[in-house]
Amino acid sequence: MSRDKLMNLLEQKEADMIALRRHFHENPEISFEEKETADTIAAFYAGKDVEVKRNVGNGYGIVVTIQGNKPGRTIALRADFDALPIKEETNLPFASKKPGVMHACVHDGHTAYLMTLADCFIELKDEWAGTIKIVHQNAEEVGPGGAKSIVDSGELDDVDEIYGIHFYPNIEVGHVEYASGWAYAGCSEISVKIQGKGGHGSMPHMSNDAIVAASSFVMNLQTVVSRRINPFDMAVVTIGSFEGEGVSNVIKDNLTLYGDARYMDIEVGKKIEEEVRKLARGLEEGYSVETEVTFAWDYPPLYNHPEQTEAAAKVMNERGVGTYLENASLTPAFNGAEDFGQYLLKIPGAFLNMGAKPETDTYFMNHHPKFDINEKALLVAAKTVGDITLSALGK
Repeated sequence: MSRDKLMNLLEQKEADMIALRRHFHENPEISFEEKETADTIAAFYAGKDVEVKRNVGNGYGIVVTIQGNKPGRTIALRADFDALPIKEETNLPFASKKPGVMHACVHDGHTAYLMTLADCFIELKDEWAGTIKIVHQNAEEVGPGGAKSIVDSGELDDVDEIYGIHFYPNIEVGHVEYASGWAYAGCSEISVKIQGKGGHGSMPHMSNDAIVAASSFVMNLQTVVSRRINPFDMAVVTIGSFEGEGVSNVIKDNLTLYGDARYMDIEVGKKIEEEVRKLARGLEEGYSVETEVTFAWDYPPLYNHPEQTEAAAKVMNERGVGTYLENASLTPAFNGAEDFGQYLLKIPGAFLNMGAKPETDTYFMNHHPKFDINEKALLVAAKTVGDITLSALGK
């Protein structure tokens, strides 16, 4: 297959790619409710020489299989398609038509670029060998996410390598950043229910104050990172919600704490869980309360396999830089979480951060109600992932 054919065909379809992104942006759907989005994606592939499997995993996931002209390696490419419960404030002409729902994390762009790239591989399928699986994933934004269920479905058991990207508005268009090894943090939601014994504020000795117990827990939790985790390991533990509302002269009977743990190694995550549960048991003994701890393993740390990451970097620097890319650079790991890590637990591959900085003086980061991207990044992503895929297929 002539690489030039793929690049030229992508350029011809750039306007279609942008139109797709804008359609999805106007019609966002939150995690596990993406039926119309999935219908649109499936309709795009209808009548084409591909196999389409719908409702893969725990929701509206779609796996599209494209066969080349003869057997060979199997490469998977993934894009997520869910939106967020955010009221859009961009004033774009294609802003969300659904109040309180917005594509504020550019999953519309991920889906649009990958659909267009897939379309090009379909048109040129007689010129390359092997198999390409296009994974349109539901529910990335809500733990445990859609990725694990798609992996567990078995639809990707024959995949040799998998690749994905994420757009960021703080990186210039034409720039790609990537980490080798641990690249994104794992993320776990924590909840701690504390049941004490309520009473009158004038008689504290007849009560077991849930607020005092919870306050002790919040303060002592900070010692998990500072005194129980190796200083060379990345770990963050946060309590973001303390549900202790009441009145001034009533000792609180019960409350719930909600928090978040981030870690760059699964073993560190296990250590955090162990220490959280240990602190909760200490509350029971020290404050005569009952506790219930939930530690949800939502997203594992994302591990970019060095061999595949280095191969992708070589492709980007040798084929992309000087043409559609300006720079592809190795960067430190990122504390954000991404359920693409579920695929990489089983399949070698890599996840790249693509520049999508708007052509304005200011930009707003992902999950902001004014979030937007530079749509020129769509073609850059399609060419980048297209080149990486060709190389992985042996072209």
